[in-house]
Amino acid sequence: MLLSDDQIALSGIIEPFEAEQVRMAGTSYGLSSYGYDVRLGSEFVVIKPAGWALSPETICEADVIRTHADTFVLPPGRFLLAVTAEYLTMPPDVTGLVCDKSSWARCGLSVQNTVLEPGWHGEVTLELHNQSPRPLLLTAGQGIAQVLFVRGMPCATTYADRAGRYQGQRGVTLPRR
Repeated sequence: MLLSDDQIALSGIIEPFEAEQVRMAGTSYGLSSYGYDVRLGSEFVVIKPAGWALSPETICEADVIRTHADTFVLPPGRFLLAVTAEYLTMPPDVTGLVCDKSSWARCGLSVQNTVLEPGWHGEVTLELHNQSPRPLLLTAGQGIAQVLFVRGMPCATTYADRAGRYQGQRGVTLPRR
């Protein structure tokens, strides 16, 4: 079952929580009818163009450039890791689905779909790709993605039970081995 605005508001999943849709820099953030529009944080990570082939097993800090800024220009065809301004805490019977915001998608920005498993908590590392032929101006604090929350039967083993490697992450988190 997809959670409605009233259910999301009462869930305690999102901190800080905005009960209304707020407009900033051409996009909105906050509670929507059946989801929540999360905001872009101020940390941006780009992968250096030169170097050996990457995999989740080999990528390390030497392969990236971290930037903290109020704005970031994402060139055409480039990929970026970013983070949400919100911290999410998933109940044992709820899965979060991170999706594109249509306003950004219409400008060419793709947010790679991410699943927030039951029992997981942390700031969400976002994988962003500019498919537009022009640069995109990203502003910290503006709406960047929508999260849909789906409730099911409680699972036998949550992400927390498995001591998942991304549990409690803050800031942009690279793949962990």
